Amino acid sequence: MELTNITYLASSSSSSFFYSNYSCCTCRGRRAGKLVKTVSAAGGRCAADLARSQLFEQENEDTLSGPSSCHYRRREFASAILLPFVLPHVDISSATETYDISIIRSGVRKVLTKVKAAGVLRLVFHDAGTFDVSNKSGGMNGSIIYEVDRPENTGLNRSIKILGKAKAGIDEIQKVSWADLIAVAGAEAVALCGGPEIPVRLGRLDSSTADPAGKLPEETLDADALKTAFSTKGFSTQEMVVLSGAHTIGGKGFGSPVIFDNSYFKVLLEKKPQTSSSGMEAMVGLRTDWSLTEDEECLRWIRIYAEDQARFFDDFRDTYIKLVDSGAMWRTA
Repeated sequence: MELTNITYLASSSSSSFFYSNYSCCTCRGRRAGKLVKTVSAAGGRCAADLARSQLFEQENEDTLSGPSSCHYRRREFASAILLPFVLPHVDISSATETYDISIIRSGVRKVLTKVKAAGVLRLVFHDAGTFDVSNKSGGMNGSIIYEVDRPENTGLNRSIKILGKAKAGIDEIQKVSWADLIAVAGAEAVALCGGPEIPVRLGRLDSSTADPAGKLPEETLDADALKTAFSTKGFSTQEMVVLSGAHTIGGKGFGSPVIFDNSYFKVLLEKKPQTSSSGMEAMVGLRTDWSLTEDEECLRWIRIYAEDQARFFDDFRDTYIKLVDSGAMWRTA
């Protein structure tokens, strides 16, 4: 698996095919008052031979047709000579389909609600989160559909069923891989809840097997262990903190569960985890969320994002794109 640097699809584009490699070229001339149509095989040599032959015929006719007719027809024959060299020659077998992202977005919006957004976004993290930068294994490849029975993926089967309904409708128009569908759905979930618009490149291929187990960070890790875990996936401390901001939606207690904003960072600065009489942490966040406040480097980014929501949105958009491209296998021409 490798990552390539190709322009992202920020807006919809129509499906199209390009053909070149013309199988014949057709020219017409008049001789003795009758229409003559000559067809030759494709290629510059055939076109040139045809043009010379017709030019000879035309010179005979020009003596009868007058100077204006000669000028017009000579220009026509010059075009016939140049045509095979001006148009690009592309093997039809290598022509590729361009996928219309608006069709995928529309299909997702039919099944997605704000209440379901957090689960769909979690699906993105758990599919892409298996990436290992050292051997380029795992990553955004749709393998999550084979991994729902793992303890760390409890509850994700509901989000898969939701997107499965969207996929059935989209596939009737154009085929979409699970990896592309999940990546686009996560971006739609963020936008639906008021977060940034995120462009998503299309063309991911699906894995046919599950990714290795044990690749997701555990919920009990401290900040140093989290930094190490995210670095193995190619993410910096700043990127780890900004991705953690996705916990602003859902039922973790950071602001409104259906509004994507910077409340996550504000709550981390304002509160400490509440504890019950038994010493157990309350439902506000996970242990990993609060461990970020115990690290000075993480805390610096928490303060930045708590004060500047626009900065959080910009950085989240960029890091999300990196996340859903990590480990992806791409279609080739």
